[in-house]
Amino acid sequence: MDPQPPHHEDERIERLRRAMYSRSIADTLRNRERRELTEEKPLVNDDWKRPEQEVKKEIVAPRSMNFLRNIFWWILAGSGLFFLGAVFFFIYYFTFGIGSIPTSPNNIDIAVAGPSQVSGGQPAQLQLVVTNRNKVPLELADLVITYPKGTRSPADFVSDLTTQRITLGTIESGGRRQGTVQAVFAGNEGDKAVIKVELEYHLSGSSAIFAASNDYAITFSSSPLSISVDGKTETTSGQPILLTVTVASNASVPVKDILLSAEYPFGFKVTSADPPVVSSNLWALGDFPPGSKRTITIQGTLKGEQSDERVFHFTAGTRKEPTTQKIDTTLSDYAFHMSINKPFLTLAATINKATNSTVVVSPGEIVTVAINYENNLTSAITNAVIVARLGGVQIDGSAVHSIDGFYRSNDNSMYWDKTTTNGALATLAPGDHGVVGFNFNMPTSDELQGLTSPYIDIAINAAGDRVSEAGVPENLQSTIRAKIALASDLQLVAQGLYYQNPFGSTGPVPPKANVETTYALVFTINNTTNKITGATVKATLPPNVRWVGKYSPPSEKITFNQEDGSLTWNVGDIEPGVGLNGVPPRQAAIAIAFTPSTSQIGQEPPLLQSIKFQGIDSATGGSITRTLPNVTTNLASPAKSSGDIVIGTDQGFSSANSTVVK
Repeated sequence: MDPQPPHHEDERIERLRRAMYSRSIADTLRNRERRELTEEKPLVNDDWKRPEQEVKKEIVAPRSMNFLRNIFWWILAGSGLFFLGAVFFFIYYFTFGIGSIPTSPNNIDIAVAGPSQVSGGQPAQLQLVVTNRNKVPLELADLVITYPKGTRSPADFVSDLTTQRITLGTIESGGRRQGTVQAVFAGNEGDKAVIKVELEYHLSGSSAIFAASNDYAITFSSSPLSISVDGKTETTSGQPILLTVTVASNASVPVKDILLSAEYPFGFKVTSADPPVVSSNLWALGDFPPGSKRTITIQGTLKGEQSDERVFHFTAGTRKEPTTQKIDTTLSDYAFHMSINKPFLTLAATINKATNSTVVVSPGEIVTVAINYENNLTSAITNAVIVARLGGVQIDGSAVHSIDGFYRSNDNSMYWDKTTTNGALATLAPGDHGVVGFNFNMPTSDELQGLTSPYIDIAINAAGDRVSEAGVPENLQSTIRAKIALASDLQLVAQGLYYQNPFGSTGPVPPKANVETTYALVFTINNTTNKITGATVKATLPPNVRWVGKYSPPSEKITFNQEDGSLTWNVGDIEPGVGLNGVPPRQAAIAIAFTPSTSQIGQEPPLLQSIKFQGIDSATGGSITRTLPNVTTNLASPAKSSGDIVIGTDQGFSSANSTVVK
């Protein structure tokens, strides 16, 4: 491109042009003195360069802007094409296609006439009218009725009726179809349900399915089954409660195969149910003829904190299959509310001065029971009664004593009221408190033979009357329980044998100083009622008694520590009844050698000392410990855990031969 002349050069040329054609200044220009030409030759470059103004970088568009512009134009072009296509489609559809046919679901009337309130379990009739106000016929028309859950057919009350399809065929323009349907609805009183009526149809020349619908609402004036619960709405934690559940039929036709399910609140434990359940919290009540009813009684205990409110849910319904153990269609449900309040009469029992809920005692021991009570109400309690019923092991009624109560042998219980307490329980003002008590003898080990894990359960109940805010007397109850567990009467005997030594005896009897005599030491264990676990027998040999290294039977686990002279018999588990009623005792024998010192002359030195038994009573969880005196050279006096133990001694041995001689 040729370079452009500068702007001032253009102006000079323009002045010359005007001067050449001007009459006024042409002469002046002709007479103007010319300048002399210089001989200097200007330096001219070989190429022509025109200075250009530098463009700032920030005004140059980045390459990414061009890319975005391209994308924008493509989107704009695509949108335009889509819009044009949509316009052409709708022009064709409403001019030549199906859209040109003058039909609309709004021109189809579906009228439903029937009762607005229905009784559950009673057949109800609905009248349906379909009118086609379109200008074209409705082909292959079907009327589809969708019923609420639990609806049954009057002809088949066992199966659910969820939908019903009625074929209407072709409904001409202006045509009308009408008919009636019957169904048996199910729902709780006051509940609402919706029946959906839908017309499905085709148009000529189209395979599409069109629909028009209408909903019809009903309200249940009664349910086919009703559930009622009779029971106390208030209770105290741990108190036994009784619920009587009644299921009645309100239907005019038989209701088949009814199930009742119960959903219990947290803290409730069922103790009994009549009739018994067929599975977890489910009863099969069978068929219900019109007007029939069934009753279920549930007993249990409810535990919780004061002011807690618990809800029992009961549901009655039917199942699809006879083997199904759940309700598929609910016909009635009921929620029973119960609140947990503070006991009106606080009860606390101490057994042998222990406040534990379970107290362990030994056979033959005297047991003292004290029952403390206090009125927690803001109103007075009248005619208070306290009953302590003894369960479990039978006790001797003649050994039961109380200074303020009466023992009833017919039901094995202690009884206190205003007559036995000199009027103390006649009226209890708010905050009044007191104590009653009794004592008795536990059965002996001989009386407990043959029993396993015996115990005595004491159920203490208190009852009384109060006047409610409405002025109506109310009966109140309060309950606590205590348990007396009997520890197993384990017996341990350790004795020395010389003449009946199973390992054979050597040395003199009576023992002589500085002369070794061998003996056998035998341990015998008898156990009465409870299994003992983790049992061990530990003992120590005196310095002048030597461990020979023999023991019997080999199946027993006996170890000896040479460093400290300790002996350990790991007995393990001891079954109840061992050593009683012909059952062999648990025994172990060891061989020892005794060398008396001259300092022991005239004495009966020990052969075994520090004898101790330890184990765990599996029934009570308590520790069993027995400590025995030393086994001495007087073999006629075995070491026994109890003086009542009768056991034979070493035959042929005389206590005169028990002292050490010179």
